[in-house]
Amino acid sequence: MRQIWIPKAGPPEVLELREAPDPHPKAGEIRIQVEAAGVNFADIVGRLGIYPDLPPMPVVVGYEVAGRVDALGEGVDTAWQDRDVLAISRFGGYSDVICVPYRQVAERPPGMTADTGAAIPVNYLTAYQLVHVMGGLRSEETMLVHSAGGGVGIAAIQLARNIGARVIGTASARKHGFLKQLGVHHCIDYRQEDFEKRVLEITNGAGVELVLDPIGGASFKKSYRVLAPSGRLGMFGISSAATGKTKSLTSLVKMLALMPWFQFTPLSLIDQNKGVFGVNLGHLWDEIERVRNWLQALLDLYEKGVVQPVVDATFCFHEAAQAHHYIQDRKNVGKVLLVPRK
Repeated sequence: MRQIWIPKAGPPEVLELREAPDPHPKAGEIRIQVEAAGVNFADIVGRLGIYPDLPPMPVVVGYEVAGRVDALGEGVDTAWQDRDVLAISRFGGYSDVICVPYRQVAERPPGMTADTGAAIPVNYLTAYQLVHVMGGLRSEETMLVHSAGGGVGIAAIQLARNIGARVIGTASARKHGFLKQLGVHHCIDYRQEDFEKRVLEITNGAGVELVLDPIGGASFKKSYRVLAPSGRLGMFGISSAATGKTKSLTSLVKMLALMPWFQFTPLSLIDQNKGVFGVNLGHLWDEIERVRNWLQALLDLYEKGVVQPVVDATFCFHEAAQAHHYIQDRKNVGKVLLVPRK
């Protein structure tokens, strides 16, 4: 098999394509011939050396794949053999062959391509947890989503529009036309506009009921301030700590210094009727049945035409560095994938 390794922290060029023997599935595992693997911001933060959950380097990252089952471990139902599937991987997804526990695998609905399948797990499960499970968004409410043109942003927009909620999105100006086609009601150019001021203008000072914020630092403070009474802030990343192609202690310290350490106190939440919650899909490995239920709900929504992953670009395994550059340069509108072959 071929795998993409992070041998040490550094710029995208540190990524190495290596050969290794094909793995054999252990009891309870399924082996997948990978046709597509998702690239996520967590992979990039891992490459930078600032992801606390990353195993010691050298390491193969990657949380989601799609492909075909070609081998089964002891105790796995033989009906899985030769099925087209998608799967959640606990690292190791940047591989063209991977073994994962069968509980982390789902059959792809008829007609779903591998590219579409690989674009669903991380982005849509995160969005589902943010919008449905913990955000409790309702049709009469308004949602503000930051990084609206990214994979989680697009997933959240589709889920929110299905609910019937109003959506405000922040993104660079070149992405606004596409986002409006998705049903975003108001787009804010975060590079040119103060999103706090614009949100309050758009809502006539009322604020919004749900904010999805993957940025961290000062953004969490401002996002909290635009919440209406009963509003909820969902935090799911700290992208402001990864401003360059290599590890920056300055960016990390600045992000931490600007975090709202004393703003979200129990008394302030009570007094202001606001809620704050965090989402990290990578910390739910002991809750796999819960996650499987969410994934099944998403696959049901896919078959209804609600979940429609947007794949922006695919890169061959030997182009992994370009894939990381593409995301860090904020070029993507939607999902970026790695494919073993084009």
